[in-house]
Amino acid sequence: MEEKKGFFRRLVEGLTKTRDNIVSGIDSIFNGFSSIDDDFYEEIEEILVMGDLGINATTSIIEDLKKKVKEQNIKDPSECKKLLIQSIKDEMDVGETAYEFENRKSVVLVIGVNGVGKTTSVGKLAGKLTDQGKKVVLAAADTFRAAAGEQLSEWARRAGVDMIGGQEGSDPGSVVYDAIAAAKARNADVLLCDTAGRLHNKKNLMNELGKINRIIDREYPEAYKETLVVLDGTTGQNALAQAREFEEVTDITGIILTKLDGTAKGGIAVAIHSELGIPVKYIGVGETIDDLQKFDADEFVNALFDVK
Repeated sequence: MEEKKGFFRRLVEGLTKTRDNIVSGIDSIFNGFSSIDDDFYEEIEEILVMGDLGINATTSIIEDLKKKVKEQNIKDPSECKKLLIQSIKDEMDVGETAYEFENRKSVVLVIGVNGVGKTTSVGKLAGKLTDQGKKVVLAAADTFRAAAGEQLSEWARRAGVDMIGGQEGSDPGSVVYDAIAAAKARNADVLLCDTAGRLHNKKNLMNELGKINRIIDREYPEAYKETLVVLDGTTGQNALAQAREFEEVTDITGIILTKLDGTAKGGIAVAIHSELGIPVKYIGVGETIDDLQKFDADEFVNALFDVK
């Protein structure tokens, strides 16, 4: 629990810029309007969009807020804050089934462009799963970037897990093939694959991921498959665009959102979920192995609004 509490505190701190961006503006609306009218809703809408929550999510949140205000016959704008917070939470809830892969023999592919913290996220996830008592094997299938393998082996050492790698420039498919054999031989619970994510060459990426997926289907058909895309929270709407592009290339089941501690664009977590229907499953707010946590909509929105 201590770790959880520490993470919440870091999350509150990490979301300071986003909070300053959104919440101060919203508070002034709640306190500045004497009645709930179209202007009131428009002002809230504008602040949410400016806070990177995205058009889709914002529209949906405002509709929900209007409905609640009507149902509960609320007349005072200052009473709307709690309702707004609840509407945002409802918009983001990922539900329990989001982590199905933890309860089955599974293969988790992690993709993402260079620089978003992908390899680090794979390492942290390995540590997290190991802490939960899972046996993890890492596959270093990002053979394109010279330092990726070295970096991953350092994380593997920290997390105390086995890593299967290939030579730089070798075929990622063959690394995954070897890693599946190792995962089976060692009776691993989760095979975690770090894969390349070069979006500027979508055709190659599509072929590569297609090949990796075929190898998994053929060699390890009984495994549950999860594909997580790592996105950098500091890039805001750009992260959303990236998620869309990855969606065109492969089936994505979840998002890992990193670097939320340095950005005013934390609202992007809401937008991604709403615009793409893909849940944010993990968020990262720092450098240490504990800084990757499961995404909890309640906690995130409470931290965003600094609600205790």
